[in-house]
Amino acid sequence: MFSLKVTKIGSSLGLILPKKMLVRLKVAKGGKIFLCETPEGLRITRCTPAVGKQMVAARKIMKRRKAVLGQLSK
Repeated sequence: MFSLKVTKIGSSLGLILPKKMLVRLKVAKGGKIFLCETPEGLRITRCTPAVGKQMVAARKIMKRRKAVLGQLSK
């Protein structure tokens, strides 16, 4: 887990991401990241919000159909 501090950047507020987090996100200066709201809380990701919504739907299906997916994986 990382702790981020809100800091003043010009006339705005911002977060400084630690280098380890940037490496894990595979993002560099000028790259885009998204903050998505999920049932578990907030998520920082490189994926677009549309992909995030699709992943939430996919996780629900996988949870509901766990036994079927287990059989298919054999």
